[in-house]
Amino acid sequence: MPGQRLKSIGVWCYAIVLYGFIFLPVGVLVLFSFQDGRLPIMPFKGPTLKWYEAVLSDSRLMDSMINSLLVALSSSVVAVFLGFLAAYGLARSYLPAKGFQRALLTAPLTVSYLIIALGLLIMFNALGVASSLWTIGIGHVVINTPLCFAIMYSQMGDHQITIERAAHDLGASDFQTLWLITAPMMMPSILASFFLSVTFSWDEFIIAFLLSRFDVTLPVEIWGMLRSGLNPKTNAAGSLVFLISVGLLILAELLVFRKVKKQ
Repeated sequence: MPGQRLKSIGVWCYAIVLYGFIFLPVGVLVLFSFQDGRLPIMPFKGPTLKWYEAVLSDSRLMDSMINSLLVALSSSVVAVFLGFLAAYGLARSYLPAKGFQRALLTAPLTVSYLIIALGLLIMFNALGVASSLWTIGIGHVVINTPLCFAIMYSQMGDHQITIERAAHDLGASDFQTLWLITAPMMMPSILASFFLSVTFSWDEFIIAFLLSRFDVTLPVEIWGMLRSGLNPKTNAAGSLVFLISVGLLILAELLVFRKVKKQ
C-alpha cells in the first residue's frame, strides 16, 4: 500500500538522519586519520597508515594506553564487587529506610563528573594523598559503582530467593550460596556491569585529568596533543580509543546480551 510504503521510507530516512548525526563526527575523525598530509583538511589525500604507525611507536602514547587499560580493568573489578555486595544486601536484607539507601547509592549517577572530581581532589589534598593512577582508579570506582549497583539490583528477582532458600535447606552456608548460586545466576548482569564500567573508564577525561600528575591516561595524553593543534596523528589516536570502545561493546554483546536474549 502507498501509505505503508511512505511510512517505511519515512522511518528509514529518520534512522539515516539520526545515525548520521550521531556517527558523522566519528566518521570524519576516522577518515582523516588516514590522511597522507600534515593537516586533517580537505581535499583528502591517502589513504595511509603512517599516522597509526606513529601512534604505535610513540612511547608516551603507548604508556598512557597501558595506564588506561590498567585503571579501567582494576577499577571496574572493584566497582562490580562493591556494586554486587550492595545490591545483594539491599535486595536480600530487611534494612531501615531501604528506599533512601537505594537512592543514596544511585545519587552519584546524577552528579557531574566535574563536581565529583573536584570533591575527590579536595579530599585527597586534605589527606596528603598525591595524584596518581591510584587516585584516578578511586575516582572511577566512585562513578561506576552506582551504575553496577543499579544494573545488578534490577536483576535480583524473587525466583532467585526461592533457589537460594532451597540451597540453604540443603545445607549450604551463606558464602556457598552467594558464590555457587547467586553469583552464577547474576553472571549476565555482572558481566554487563563490568563491560560498561570498562568502557566508561577507558575514555573518561575529567576525573583522569584532575586526579593525575605524571602518569596519565590516554584521553589526557590526547588532550595534551590537541593543545598543539589538530593533526592526523591526533585523529589516529582518537580513532584507536573509539575502536577499542566499540570492540568492548561488541564483546559485551557477544558474551552477555546475546545469551540473555536466548534465555
